[in-house]
Amino acid sequence: MESSKEYRIDFETLEQFMFDVFVKVGVPEEDARICAEVLIESDKRGIDSHGIGRLKPVYVDSIIDGVIDPVTKIKVVKEGPTTAVIDGQNGMGQVIGKRAMEMAMDKAAKYGMGMVAVRNSNHYGIAGYYVLMACKRGMIGITGTNARPSIAPTFGVENMLGTNPLTFGMPTDEEFPFVFDAATSVAQRGKIEVYDRLGKELPEGWVIGEDGKPKTDPGQVLKDLVAGTAALTPLGGIGEEMAGYKGYGFATVVELLSAALQGGKYLKALSGLENGKKVPRSLGHFFIAIDIEAFTELEAFKKTAGDILRALRASKRAPGEDRIYTAGEKEYLAYLERREKGVPIDESLQKDIIQLKKTLNLDQYHFDFE
Repeated sequence: MESSKEYRIDFETLEQFMFDVFVKVGVPEEDARICAEVLIESDKRGIDSHGIGRLKPVYVDSIIDGVIDPVTKIKVVKEGPTTAVIDGQNGMGQVIGKRAMEMAMDKAAKYGMGMVAVRNSNHYGIAGYYVLMACKRGMIGITGTNARPSIAPTFGVENMLGTNPLTFGMPTDEEFPFVFDAATSVAQRGKIEVYDRLGKELPEGWVIGEDGKPKTDPGQVLKDLVAGTAALTPLGGIGEEMAGYKGYGFATVVELLSAALQGGKYLKALSGLENGKKVPRSLGHFFIAIDIEAFTELEAFKKTAGDILRALRASKRAPGEDRIYTAGEKEYLAYLERREKGVPIDESLQKDIIQLKKTLNLDQYHFDFE
């Protein structure tokens, strides 16, 4: 048997396991397939903060606690030729997100551009999944979401804004599209969860305490973020010297587009707690699709995009550096490696998987680490 640190599960088995887990906790099969598909996309791309690692704590536990409705009932609040506002009514974020991006793309296919704003949703997985949907249809995809309070504004120490990713996807003539999917903080909560699972100390500058000093214990930081006594730093870090105000500004842009357009909740109202009790997070998202053919020929766009990325990678490297990457390239390389070897499952995840299997009576699965 492989050691716990080396153990891996192939894509198909891991996705099917997540699907079965979602079905067992009340998610309809069609929706469960979407949820598992979004999570496995994260694991495939090497984004360990948003895949199987979040199955139990973010989704299953919230469904069992009555915080997320496993049966998604989407309501269209307002709709025009190129726009729509939908209410997720506290359903599964992945199901809501996929439907919203499909709406935006359908509108773009007809009118050149489409935008859909969402309110009353839940965590929708990696934002990159939705812009990849657009890339596959020969479109540019843009999405963002607000989240529970984590980031302190520049010169502040109180967690006010979520990690609020602003994500772009564009097709190219290469084997992988350009996908820029990043939080507007130096690090996001999911990455801190990974460090906690691995027992690693956080780098200084990721998290700031109420005293304005860095905090590096990941387990304590996760507790302090919930208690409001620690905050993530915006892109650029603490203060203005390294341009932290830019990350703060981008996080605020995402908050505005995820709340103000759709009449959704924002900032502290997204904490998921009310009088000490767990309540729905009521997150907001936005999805934009741009039909490239409305501007230029798709193949011409893809060729130019590819030329730009190849030129960037071929530019002069810093001393000691082997290569330059473009956004989406590392994720593609991770996919190639994991397609062959499977998704690494650390000891903490093994415990979650074993617990889910036993609790939900998924006896058809047999893992070597049991």
